[in-house]
Amino acid sequence: MGPLLWLLIGLALLASEWLGSGFDGLLPAAIAALLLSALAAVLPLPLVLQLLLFALLSGGLLVAIRRWSAQQRERSIPPSPSAERAVVITAFGGDGAGRVRWQGQSWAAENLEPHQPLPAGCEVVVMGRAGTRLQVLGSRVEP
Repeated sequence: MGPLLWLLIGLALLASEWLGSGFDGLLPAAIAALLLSALAAVLPLPLVLQLLLFALLSGGLLVAIRRWSAQQRERSIPPSPSAERAVVITAFGGDGAGRVRWQGQSWAAENLEPHQPLPAGCEVVVMGRAGTRLQVLGSRVEP
C-alpha cells in the first residue's frame, strides 16, 4: 500500500474521531496510519510489514493513551491528615444530599447510606468523589 493510501486512511479515522465515534481506538489508529504514511513515503516497505507496523503502532498508542488518561482521572484533591473526615454543615435529607465542610471548604455531598440520618454538626467519613460531589458515610461518633 502506498503512502497516499495510509494518509487517506489516517485522515478518515481522524474525521470519524472528530465526528464523535464511540470507539476509543480510532485516534491511536489514525496516528499510526499517519506515521506509517510518512514512513512508507521514505522507505519502500512490503505490505505485510506495513500491516504489522500499523497493528503494533495502533496497539502501543492505545495502551499509552489509556495509561495516560487513567493517570489524569486519579483523585486531584491533595491528601492531608484530615482528608478522611468531614463535618456536616447542612443536614442530609431523604434524598441523601447535603453539604459538608472538608479540608476547610464547603462541598456538596451524597450520603452513601441515605436511610441513616446525618444532622448538621455530625462527623462523616469521606469515601470518594463523583465530580464535585463527595461521597460520605456517617460516622458512628457524634461531636
